[in-house]
Amino acid sequence: MFWASYLLAALAIILAWPAPIALSRADWPARAPFTAMLLWQSIALAGGLSMIGAMLVWGLEPLGDNLVQASAAFLDILLDDRSAESLGVIHVFAISAAILLFGHLVFTLALTFVRIHRQRRRHRDMLTLLSSPAVGQPATLVIRHPTPVAYCLPGGARSVTVMSDGLMDLLSQAELDAVLTHEHAHLHQRHHLLLWAFAAWRSALPWLPTSRLAQQAVSELIEMLADDEALRHVDESTLVRAIAIVGAGAAPSAPDALDDALADESGIRLTTARAVSGGTADGASTVPRLRRLLTPLPPLSRMQQGLALSSAGLLLVVPPLLLVAPELLG
Repeated sequence: MFWASYLLAALAIILAWPAPIALSRADWPARAPFTAMLLWQSIALAGGLSMIGAMLVWGLEPLGDNLVQASAAFLDILLDDRSAESLGVIHVFAISAAILLFGHLVFTLALTFVRIHRQRRRHRDMLTLLSSPAVGQPATLVIRHPTPVAYCLPGGARSVTVMSDGLMDLLSQAELDAVLTHEHAHLHQRHHLLLWAFAAWRSALPWLPTSRLAQQAVSELIEMLADDEALRHVDESTLVRAIAIVGAGAAPSAPDALDDALADESGIRLTTARAVSGGTADGASTVPRLRRLLTPLPPLSRMQQGLALSSAGLLLVVPPLLLVAPELLG
């Protein structure tokens, strides 16, 4: 248990700082966005489990040789209302910190879900007043505004895609189909769940710079995944033109009545709805998308793909192994 706690702490530090920074600076995720997405999820899950596990295992170390045995002994202390003198103040503090961190992460995840659910409900109420059904496009709404905007609003059977008439005026039918396919991919691939999880991670640990890097990287990767889906239905030049035209023709700002709705975190916008030079997150993520389409790189080799997937798998296996079987370390 002693060595397991230190190994978990070391793994938590690596996954909280150098690993996310290295992955965010790497070039290969654009060549394999799905694999990179799996790796980001593994880093987040393994990092959180390692942080909690390191404190929990170290705190329970005096009570047993493994987590199951030590947890049972700690539960006996609580149920029998016995003194925790055998643990000591520092170990009790470590156990309390682990429980508080776990509760904080779960509470933030639930709070983020509630906040997003409320935003979506207000967003739908606003769309009821400001939009009309698109002709020939099921589950698609049109808002009257010159700013070229397209995004999807998740909601199960009530999911809709929203676009502005400014967008329709700028794009040809083929380019509009590319945009709609892109947005439908967000809904079908449940990208809003990933955004929810990483938004909760950032809210729970705002002091951790890599939580911001992870959220930004995931946002870019889901756009690339949606682009890949669009490329199955339209040619590459059409998709590139759609991204470039919308980005170049974006208006400087939206009206106050729509500002909150368009900035709603529960809606996944087409990132080119803002000007590329505007310095916004949308413009920043448009640049790698265009670069990826205009100068495509060869896909990862099987060895590189296998190495990335193996790394993701190991990250999901090692922390639980250290938690439940520290006696294997001798």
